[in-house]
Amino acid sequence: MTERRARVLIVDDDVIVAESIAHYLAQIGYDTVWSTSGEQALRTLDDACRASIPSTGQPSSPQPFAVLIADMSMPDMNGFDLMREVRRQHPDIVPIIITGYGTIEAAVRAIRAGAIDYLTKPVVDDELRIAVEKAVNQHALLADNTNLRRQLDQRYGLDNLIGSDPRMRRVYDVIQAVAPSKTTVLMCGESGTGKSVIARAIHRNSPRKDRPFVEISCGSIPETLLESELFGHVKGAFTGAHANKAGRFLAAHTGTLFLDEINSASPGMQLKLLRVIQERTFEPVGSNEPIEVDVRVVLASNQPLEDLVASGQFRQDLYYRINVVMIQLPPLRERMSDIALLAEHFLAAKAADARKQVIGFTDEAMSALRGYSYPGNVRELENIVERAVVLTRHTRIGIEDLPDQVAGPESHAGGPGAIRGHSANRALPGAGASPPTKLHKALQEPEKQIILAALEANNWNRQKTARQLDINRTTLYKKIKQYRLEEYGNTG
Repeated sequence: MTERRARVLIVDDDVIVAESIAHYLAQIGYDTVWSTSGEQALRTLDDACRASIPSTGQPSSPQPFAVLIADMSMPDMNGFDLMREVRRQHPDIVPIIITGYGTIEAAVRAIRAGAIDYLTKPVVDDELRIAVEKAVNQHALLADNTNLRRQLDQRYGLDNLIGSDPRMRRVYDVIQAVAPSKTTVLMCGESGTGKSVIARAIHRNSPRKDRPFVEISCGSIPETLLESELFGHVKGAFTGAHANKAGRFLAAHTGTLFLDEINSASPGMQLKLLRVIQERTFEPVGSNEPIEVDVRVVLASNQPLEDLVASGQFRQDLYYRINVVMIQLPPLRERMSDIALLAEHFLAAKAADARKQVIGFTDEAMSALRGYSYPGNVRELENIVERAVVLTRHTRIGIEDLPDQVAGPESHAGGPGAIRGHSANRALPGAGASPPTKLHKALQEPEKQIILAALEANNWNRQKTARQLDINRTTLYKKIKQYRLEEYGNTG
C-alpha cells in the first residue's frame, strides 16, 4: 500500500498564480486543489472533510487537507478572514499566507493569527517548498498530539478506571469532584494500589490536562539530591553543578506535580515543601532569587501519615496543609470482587502488547487468582497476568501459567489444584460446585481460602491472624464459625 500524499489547498483570486502554485507542488509530490475564492475554498474543505469519513465500500476515501495557502488580498474574503474561519472549522489545517504587498507588520499579523509562514509574490519555488514542508510536518505533529491526548483520555479517563467495589466507586466520585479545582489532594494506600494512576486521572480530568504532568518518587532519590530534583539549582551551587538546572516544580508550571512516597521526605525537606505549597514560590539550590510557580500538587503516602505525625516523623503543619482532600485506596485483598475485572482488563492489554491471541482464563486459573491475597496489590496482579500471557501456549490462561505462590506447587506438578497457600492438600466444602449466582455467595469461597491460609500461616493464632487480615478478633471468630473452619485445625 502506497503512502498517501499530503493534500494542499491553494486559494488565490488570480487564476494563473493559483494554478501555477498547484502545478509546482504537484510536481514535487503533493496532492493539490486550487480555488479562486474564500467561499469556494470553505466548500471544498467541507466536502473533503465529509469524504474522509470512512464508509462501507469506500476504504480509500481522500484524506482532509493538511495545508492551506491563501492570498492575503481577495475580493470576497481576504486571507486573514479565510484563515480565521478555517482555523475555527478545521483547526488541524496549517495555513500559509502569500501576498504581493509584503510588510513586516503584515507578516507579524499573519504569524500571530496562526499562519506558519508568510511569503511574498512572486513566490520563489524553494521558499514555497520549504514552507509547505514545514507546514506538513506541523500538521503531522498536531495529529500525533491529538492522538496522544485521545489515548491519555482513554487510559486515564474515569470510564477506564477499573473496579466496582463500593470503596473504589467513592474514590471515582472524589476524583470527579476534585479534578476541576486547584485543590491539593493527598492519597494514602499500600504500595501497588494504583496511586499513580489516580493522580494521572485527576490531571487528565482537570482544566490542566494539556499542560505538564510531572511525577517524582521522593523515596527513590537520595536526600542530598532530592532538593535539587524538586527545586533545581544554579551553576556552582555544589560540586558537580556545572550548569543551571530547572527542577520538577518549574517543569510542572501550569500543570500538575505528583509527589509520591511523601512520607519518606526528611524534616528539612518537609519544611521546604510546606513553603512552596503554601506560597507557590521557591529558590533553586544556591540561589536567593524566588521563582513563582502555578502548580497543582497531588501527594501520596504508602504509610498512614497520621501515625507518622503522632510519632513525630512527619510535620503536623505540613500534614494539615496537604490533607485538604484525602483519598484512601483500599488494598486489593479488601476488594476481591474487582479481581476478575482487573485480570480481564490486564489480559486484553498485555495480549495486545505481546500480539498473542489470548482471550480469557480457565475456571481453575480464575479461582486461583481470586483466592490469592496480593501483598503487592494491583501492581502484582498486573505482573502476574503479564507473565501468564508471555508463558501460555493456549488461548486461555491456565493454572499452569500462574506462579507457584498463586497456583500452588501442587498444580504445577499435575496435582488437582489444592487450596492456594495451605500447608495441606485439602479442599474446602463446596469446592468444585457450580458457581453461585449471587455476588455475596461468589465471594465466600475466596474469603474462606484467604482466612484459612492466614490461620495456618499463623499456627491458628487468632490474634495474629486478625491483625494480618486487618479485621478485629470478633469478626474472625464469626468467619471461622460461618465457614466451619474448626475442622481444618485446632483453633485453640
